[in-house]
Amino acid sequence: MKKLLITAVALSANLAFAHNCPNEIKAIDAKMTSAKLSDADMAKVKSLREEGEKFHKAGKHEESMKALGEAKKILGI
Repeated sequence: MKKLLITAVALSANLAFAHNCPNEIKAIDAKMTSAKLSDADMAKVKSLREEGEKFHKAGKHEESMKALGEAKKILGI
């Protein structure tokens, strides 16, 4: 029973990440239009955003959130 509960909690956390990835991508996209970044920083943000989307589509939501978090950090959000 304990093992089942732990599995259910882990699964719920993973699903929460899965549903949040698109929201993070939208926030990044919205901020990129008005961000005042160097060309190098903007290229890094775009790369991290694309990486995050690829991870999301592959079901690797923890990795997706990490990449998207790094992009948000550069954007200041």
